[in-house]
Amino acid sequence: MYSQKVMDHFMNPRNMGEIEQASGVGTVGNAKCGDIMRMYIQVENDIITDVKFKTFGCGAAVATSSMATELVKGKTIEEALKITNKSVAEALDGLPPVKVHCSLLAEEALHAALWDYAQKHNLHIEGLEPPKEDIHEHEAENPKE
Repeated sequence: MYSQKVMDHFMNPRNMGEIEQASGVGTVGNAKCGDIMRMYIQVENDIITDVKFKTFGCGAAVATSSMATELVKGKTIEEALKITNKSVAEALDGLPPVKVHCSLLAEEALHAALWDYAQKHNLHIEGLEPPKEDIHEHEAENPKE
């Protein structure tokens, strides 16, 4: 069963859409389930001033995208890097075990957008790694709950 917060973010997603001329754009997918998530960030003076997403996937994928955008807006790059799949899932009052991969997608899409931003501006951001194309790579390296 899904929590009220998951249902709310699925039925009323926040920050859906795209940002033209975004500072960074990250796209990730899950080949197994077919979910695809794209996150757009606008950065000004090291602060994420705007964030939007487009997600093709299940309700949990939409909800985790929506929640991730809420968690990152107004944060510094350093603070945004600390947003994990676990923090997204916790903010939604949990996810069913078979849907945890959706929160991994949200984390990876955010980090991919941050990577794109860093590449465009020739920045080295401590702790930021190149994005994964398929989140199953991440799951295999770091098994989650």
